Amino acid sequence: MLQQRAAGILLHVSSLPGKYGIGTLGEEAYRFVDLLAEKKIRYWQILPLVQTGYGDSPYQSVYSASGNPYFIDFDLLVQEGLLKKSELARCRYTGKDIDFAFLYKQKYEVLRLAFERFDTGNADFKAFVEAGQFDGYALFMALKQKFGGVSFDQWPRGYRFAHRDKLERFRQEARREYLFWQFLQYEFDRQWSALKRYANERNVFIIGDLPLYVAYDSVDVWLRPKLFKLNPDLSLKKIAGVPPDFFTDIGQLWGNPVYHWAEHKKEGYAWWIERLRQAFVLYDVVRLDHFRGFDRYYEIEAGSVNAVHGVWRTGPKSELFQKAEEALGKLPIIAEDLGIQDAGVRRLVRETGYPRMKIMGFAFDGNARNEYLPKYIEENSVCYTGTHDNDTMLGMLLEMSAKRYRVFVDGVQKMLSYFGESDRPNSKKDVVKAVVKIAMLCPSRLTVIPIQDILVLDNRSRMNLPGTVGENWKFRLKTRLTSDDLSGFGELVSASQREC
Repeated sequence: MLQQRAAGILLHVSSLPGKYGIGTLGEEAYRFVDLLAEKKIRYWQILPLVQTGYGDSPYQSVYSASGNPYFIDFDLLVQEGLLKKSELARCRYTGKDIDFAFLYKQKYEVLRLAFERFDTGNADFKAFVEAGQFDGYALFMALKQKFGGVSFDQWPRGYRFAHRDKLERFRQEARREYLFWQFLQYEFDRQWSALKRYANERNVFIIGDLPLYVAYDSVDVWLRPKLFKLNPDLSLKKIAGVPPDFFTDIGQLWGNPVYHWAEHKKEGYAWWIERLRQAFVLYDVVRLDHFRGFDRYYEIEAGSVNAVHGVWRTGPKSELFQKAEEALGKLPIIAEDLGIQDAGVRRLVRETGYPRMKIMGFAFDGNARNEYLPKYIEENSVCYTGTHDNDTMLGMLLEMSAKRYRVFVDGVQKMLSYFGESDRPNSKKDVVKAVVKIAMLCPSRLTVIPIQDILVLDNRSRMNLPGTVGENWKFRLKTRLTSDDLSGFGELVSASQREC
């Protein structure tokens, strides 16, 4: 992993086309794998596969190791005999973007119908349940149903503090509801494992994404509160975020609880080691989001109105990764080291040896020493035109002032010449294609391009605008990708010697 020159595409599962309102682990996912294999594109990068919660963000989940039930494919359940085709009409969706309210109402109704036909005495399912990985998750979700969906800190004391006797009685009282949530994870696991196996057999490998933080209202916090900075009543004490930066002048309040790293250290980082182990069951490579937070992290008082007055605290640094690799072996990790850079972050990247991220959208600002310029990029890195947090490349160009655009295009032209390319981009769409080409030609062993930039889509196809809630994570392809859609990119894969 990550040792050969290769290419990838960033496209979250949710953004695949299909009949039921969101991408799934069914036919369109397999077709996409086939396209990647045909074009010799080795990597498919996705966002976290987790069950989403508030704001529909894959970076806020009820359980950091869960699979998103929205991704369970109905047609595969029909093949299992759990659904009838006639029952799927209610879930047909013809809208352009994802409608999460529609999904929440319709998809779970159909999944409950499938569960009613499912044999919970099935030996494989019983073994899955008894393995215990999703015991806490199933209890948590069943309790959420019991208490009307409120946050766990609003539950009666015995449930809020996860008293063992209370949970054991509830597991028996709410057995069917408990098993329903186990069923969802069982079906997700079966479908995802089959898809990943199919991809790997065709020399396509999955880059997953592991957020640094977990959601407050989650199984992770509920069952292991001592690992987070909480008040005695389990309410939030300190929250995570970032100070003012490129994206916003008031910083970002993420709302996640920050880790009590001293408690993690006492346990030999066992919780984190298990979290990484689970991630490498799901993915071939893991992008660790907000990697700088392992060196130093930004901590804000709960209840703050913005992130301006936070405090930097020391993280576990390389000790966590040393312990993890002692337990799990060498880990194919990509360090998302974007944002505020300092000596500590750079040292941590060097000590771990993980490849860094380089963003072409940041490169062409007229600064001849800009570290994102390809001539300064080292091989041990992963190059992108942008990430899920950036505007699409075309969207960014369309928003630029005339002066900023001229500087950007001048930088692009100089870099094309640096690589011996004679292209002269005449339009904004030409500039996007030129930036994609530069990213592919750069020294990074791996280059990953968001599908929006390969298809030259504008900001209506943006995935996320940091610091906002309500209109994010909705992008999906309107039609099925074809071989022709990726023909130009496939040629670039060959021309940049990224075939493997």
